[in-house]
Parts: sequence; structure tokens; C-alpha cells
Amino acid sequence: MSLAAGYGVFQLLVLSIALCVGSFLNVCIARMPEDRSVVQPPSHCPACGASIRPYDNVPVLSWLVLRGRCRDCGISISPLYPAIELLTGLLGLLLFRHLVPTPEALTLPALAAWVYFLAMLAMLLGSTFIDLRHYIIPDQFSLWAVPFAIGGMALLDWLGWGPALHWTQSLAGALVGGGILLVIIGAYWLWRREEGMGFGDVKLLAMIGAFLGAVPAIPFVVLASSVLGSVAGITMMLTRGTGVRTQLPFGPFLALAAVLYLFFGQEWSAYYVSRVFVGPLSLPDVLLGG
Repeated sequence: MSLAAGYGVFQLLVLSIALCVGSFLNVCIARMPEDRSVVQPPSHCPACGASIRPYDNVPVLSWLVLRGRCRDCGISISPLYPAIELLTGLLGLLLFRHLVPTPEALTLPALAAWVYFLAMLAMLLGSTFIDLRHYIIPDQFSLWAVPFAIGGMALLDWLGWGPALHWTQSLAGALVGGGILLVIIGAYWLWRREEGMGFGDVKLLAMIGAFLGAVPAIPFVVLASSVLGSVAGITMMLTRGTGVRTQLPFGPFLALAAVLYLFFGQEWSAYYVSRVFVGPLSLPDVLLGG
């Protein structure tokens, strides 16, 4: 098998793995807000309780074959399930192509980085859909993920993956991410005497910082999420009327901004800093004080 053919096979493999991650993510989204186990009982129909057969549990394909209905009771199954599976699968494939752009880049450290950031993407997706439905962000997808992110980054650094941060930079990202939102929450409370956002957002940004580091990731994510949230809020005001106050979860905007940074943010940040602030200096020069 040629190197190019092997690279193509690997893309099919990572797509399959990411689709399966999306399938498990559906279980987490359904059960975590109710504090239920995500492993027991096995997947089953929420209407009739019948266990999902292994051949009916193939991501996306099973939903299409069954025409979106339970094999036992015939109740309709939400298209959101295959949509989440497909979205996770496509993001996983795009992430692989981002981290491993050529067959020659297919190395063990690069594959470890793919697993690491796929876990981050999955938790961001899970947080988004749970926050949209229940206005909460589970600790499993935020606070509990911080030690995993720091330890995983230390492993990537040990494996010699080039872009890896030192674990202390990962820790700093968690502290800066959580700290900056705590300051914003405190300032908003002093101004309005009410909570502007929940502490779930604080823990989510701490998780994002642990995966991506403090600078330039946290400033980018805070700015981008604020812009995205403002656009969404203004759009809702225009469509529903300015007198209608609608609760808008901030977690999905933090998640989207983190995904944008993962794929594009470093290049955008480097370009902006080099053009606006330091001219010919590169971003590493800025961060290192050069």
C-alpha cells in the first residue's frame, strides 16, 4: 500500500472513530443533566425501553435505515441524534486534516494530538447542546476536564509534538480563563446587582484555557464569543421585539469561539498582532518578549 493510500485509509478510520464518539456524546447529552450514568443501562429506546441492538447502533446509518423510528415501538427518533453524530464525525475528520495535512505528517505524536483535541471538541459539543436545552454546563465537560487537559498536554510535550505547550502554560490557561470571567461576573454584579452569566461558563473557559493555553487563546475566545453572542442577542431582539428579554446561554458561544481558534485562531492572532502592534515581529517574539 502506498503512503497516499494509507493516508486515505487513516482518514476513513478517524471518521469512523469520530462518528462513534458522536454516538456516545448523544448518551452524555441525554443523561448527564439528569445525573444518570452514561454507561448503565445500555442504550435503549426512551419510549418503550427496548435495548438498542448492535446493528441498530451504527452512527447515522442506522437512523437512515430505520427511517428515524424505533425498530420495536415505531416511535419517531429525533434527527438531532444523527446530526450530532455527523457533526462530530466531520469535525473529527477536519481536525485530522488540520493536524496531519500530509501523509508525511502522520506520526505518533500527531495522532496523539488528534485524540487529545477530539476529546476537547466532543466536550465543547456536549456542553453546547446541554446548555442550549437545560442552561447548565456539566462539570464532566468543564471542571473535571482541566486535569485531563493539563496531563494530556504534558504527554504531548513529552512525545515531542512540535506545537505542544508546557504543562505550566496549560495550567496558566485554566487559571486565566476561569479568572477573567470571574472578574467580569464580579464587575457586572457590582454594576447591575445581578448575575450576568453562570459559573458554568467560568469552568468552561477554564477548560478551554487548559487545552489551548492563555495567550493568545483566551483573549481571542473572549472577544470572539462576545461578538458572536452580541450578534445573536441583537438578532433575537430585532425578531422578537426589543421589549422581550430572552435568556441566552453563553456557553455555546464560548465553545464556537474555541473551535474557531483551534482551526484558525493562531494564524488570525499572529497576523493581527504583527500588523497592528509590532510590525515585522512574529507572535512568538511578542510572547517571549523579543
